[in-house]
Amino acid sequence: MQDSDPRAEGDAELQTLRTLLELMHEHDLDRLKIKVGDAVYEMTRRGEAGTATAGSPLPESGAVAPRAGANVKKIVAPLTGVFYRSSSPDAEAFVLEGQRIESGTVVCILEAMKLFNEIQSDYAGTVVRIVPENGELVSQGAELFWIEP
Repeated sequence: MQDSDPRAEGDAELQTLRTLLELMHEHDLDRLKIKVGDAVYEMTRRGEAGTATAGSPLPESGAVAPRAGANVKKIVAPLTGVFYRSSSPDAEAFVLEGQRIESGTVVCILEAMKLFNEIQSDYAGTVVRIVPENGELVSQGAELFWIEP
């Protein structure tokens, strides 16, 4: 039995990264996260240059990543899907940062397998942060909104 050539594995991974970069550029995606076999690739555009990098996004130079306060409640994605802030591209967003909402308020739509699922808040309070970008693919359990009572 012959051991696999590490260079060939590296070349295959490099080709996978190139293919993912091409997909990002072709579809003008800001983020892409995909699982190929046991490997998980997460790519994010960075800055105005529009370059994509593998790995977790880094804050812009001088920017500080926001932190949730102790009393912040988080709305998380109940399923994996594409996050939309409004019911259509021409419609106003369901909620805005700084807006006061009540429990049961529709805050976004997650599209999964051509089904549009309205996501409602379980909390009343003020929207202090909207985590994903409009049109971003989010995973089940990913943070969507931070609500401060």
